[in-house]
Amino acid sequence: MEKIFLASQNMHKINEIQYIMGEKYKIYPASDLIGNIEVEEYGKTFIENSVIKAVSIGDKINKPVIADDSGLCIEALNGFPGINSARFMNDKTYEEKMVHILEKMKNEKNRKAYFVCVATFYISGEFCFSYEGRVYGSISKEIRGNKGFGYDPFFIPDGYEKTFAELGDEIKNEFSHRKRAFEGLIEKLNKI
Repeated sequence: MEKIFLASQNMHKINEIQYIMGEKYKIYPASDLIGNIEVEEYGKTFIENSVIKAVSIGDKINKPVIADDSGLCIEALNGFPGINSARFMNDKTYEEKMVHILEKMKNEKNRKAYFVCVATFYISGEFCFSYEGRVYGSISKEIRGNKGFGYDPFFIPDGYEKTFAELGDEIKNEFSHRKRAFEGLIEKLNKI
């Protein structure tokens, strides 16, 4: 089993990524080695921010690191919240963020949206590569479900009538944006 450190302290994300990565790789939070993980995400795209996090943490710990950057892009809001999905209304809960977004969309017929995740693998001084995954869907008219995290309670993936938070991790992890990004990453890792 290969050890890889994740540039995140979010236990929901760590558990989800471990599930996706399977038994061949063991994921540990990089905070186990360096304490609090604070990286300024100054990139203008998901891939830039993913690489910034991987390189910043990887150079500090000098061990294999995976970082990801992900977010929700809503068509009617010109891609908002996008790369700022976690940071917008930073002092508020995700429920408050969703209420705010639903208010902005209350008269909007176009509910199309997608989640994007870019996963980056980095070994200091050796190599760095990334893979992007997306899942398309729509924004529900209300917050529904209590499984999952982040914006899951109002995102309905294409082909379903329930939100990710109603479907639960077992179904979500079969085809989520994170699953698609990390599957692509694993495929590249297995060729090293």
